[in-house]
Amino acid sequence: MKISLKGKLFMPVLFLAGLVSLAALGKKDADVQGRAELRYGFTSEPATLDPLSSSNTADGRSILFNVYEGLVKPDSRGVLQPAVAESWSVEEGGRRYRFVLRKGLRFSNGQALGSADAAFSINTAIEAQFQGFTQIEKVETPDEGGLLVTLKEADPEFLPYLTIGIVPADNPDREKNPVGSGPFMIQSYTAQQSLVLVKNPHYRLPDLPRLDRVTIVFLADSDALFLALRGGNIDGASITGSIVEQLDSERFDIIPGFSNAVQLLALNNSVKPLDDIRVRQAINYAVGRKAVIDTAFYGRGEPSGSPLIPGLAQYYDVSLREPYPFDVQRARRLLAEAGYGEGGQKLSLEITVPSNYSMHVDTAQVIVNQLAAAGIEGSIKLIDWASWLSETYRGRKYEATIISLDANNVSPRSFLSRYHSGSGSNFINYKSDAYDRSYDAAQGESDEGKRIELYKECQRIMSREAASVFIQDIMSFKAFSKGRFGGSLNYPLYVIDFSTIYRN
Repeated sequence: MKISLKGKLFMPVLFLAGLVSLAALGKKDADVQGRAELRYGFTSEPATLDPLSSSNTADGRSILFNVYEGLVKPDSRGVLQPAVAESWSVEEGGRRYRFVLRKGLRFSNGQALGSADAAFSINTAIEAQFQGFTQIEKVETPDEGGLLVTLKEADPEFLPYLTIGIVPADNPDREKNPVGSGPFMIQSYTAQQSLVLVKNPHYRLPDLPRLDRVTIVFLADSDALFLALRGGNIDGASITGSIVEQLDSERFDIIPGFSNAVQLLALNNSVKPLDDIRVRQAINYAVGRKAVIDTAFYGRGEPSGSPLIPGLAQYYDVSLREPYPFDVQRARRLLAEAGYGEGGQKLSLEITVPSNYSMHVDTAQVIVNQLAAAGIEGSIKLIDWASWLSETYRGRKYEATIISLDANNVSPRSFLSRYHSGSGSNFINYKSDAYDRSYDAAQGESDEGKRIELYKECQRIMSREAASVFIQDIMSFKAFSKGRFGGSLNYPLYVIDFSTIYRN
C-alpha cells in the first residue's frame, strides 16, 4: 500500500540557497559536485526511518531499500541474492535455515556487523509480529559469522522475508539514528521538505553507489511534482501516465515500468448492500478497466482482475486479466435481482479517496461516471491521508475506496495473506471459507507446482466472489532530465534503487 504523510511544497528559496552555495565554488569543484548528485521528487514521505517498525509504508520502504540490507536481497528480476549473508543452506526438511555471514562487513558508521546484529534484527521483527516471522521458533548464533533460524514447521517461502534490514543491536533509537549497511546512509531528514542520502563509505560493493548524494524532495501532490520537474527544481521523479503526457520528450528521458502494486476499488464486504455477492458482481461488470486506464492514465497500462501483480508470473493467473468484461446490462440485471433499480430502490455508493493521490482521484471520477450508466449513484469523498489511514484502512469505516496495495517482498503470500479471514490487514472484511482453505493449504504445501496451483485458485475464488474490483498494476514511469542520468532499474517490488543510477 502506498502510504504517505501529506507533505508541503518544497519552497524555491531552499533551492536558491543551494544555487548560491554552488556559485561560491570554483567552476571545476561545482562541476564535480554536480556530477555526483541527483534530486528526486516524491509526493509522500516515510512514516518512519526504522526498518523494523511495522508502521512503515510503501514509499518509506522504497527509500530505506537504499539504506538497509537484509541477509538476502532481491535483484531486478526478483531473484534473491546474497547480501549480508554470503551463503545459506536449508536443513531438517525445510525447518532450519543456516546462514554464513560475509566477513568484514561494516555498518555505515564503521561499526562491525556480526551475527548478534542479525539475530537482534530478526528477533525484533518477531516481536513486532512482522508477516512470516511469527512462525520462527528460535534464532541462534553459533559463532560471530553464523546464524541459525529454526521454524516451527517447514516453509518453502520463508527466505523472502529475510530481506528485512539488519540493524546494530546496540542502537537504542533507530528512528533518530538510522544506521544500516546499504549503499547509502541518511545524512539529514527534514519532514515535509527533504531527505538526503549520501554514499556509504563502508558499503560491501566498492563500485556502488555510483552517485555521491541523492536529495529526495517531498512535494505536496502530483501537480507540484510536475511543476518541480518542468521548472528544473528536481532532476527526476516516479510519475504516472497523466504526467508523462504533459512532459516534453525533448527535455526528459522517460523510462517505463510497473509500480508492482495492485490498484483496486476496494469494497467493504461487511456493509450492506456490499455483503450481497450480486451487488459486488454488478459493480465489477459496471467498471470498465480499460476505460479507466485510457482516461485516467492516458492509455498507459494493462488491466488485471487479480489481487496479485502480473510481475509474479509463475503465480499469476492469466485468465484473470479481465474477468468481468464491461457489461452495463448484465450489471443492471444483477442489481435488479438484489432489489435495486428496475422499480426497486436506487443503489448509492460512496467512494472514499485519499486526496493526495491524484491518480486515485482521477480513477474515482471515471468510475463514478461508469456506475451511473448502470444505475448506481456514486459519490466521491476526499480525505487526507492520515484520516484515510486511521478511518478507512484501520477503522474500516467506509463503503468503497480506491488505493494501491504493494507487498513487502517477492512472494505471492505478501499479496494474498491480507485477504485471509484471520488477517489483521483484511481491511475489505472479506470472509471466504473456500479462500481460507486454499490459502492455508498453500502454506503447508512443499511441492512447488501444487503450491502455485493453490495460489491461482485463491485468485480465482476472489474473482468469483467479486471481493473487490481489481483494476491494474499501474504502469509507472521514471522521468529524468534529458541525457543527464542512466542506470535506472525496474524491480518486481515497489522500490527504487538509487545505487545503480549514474550521472552522465
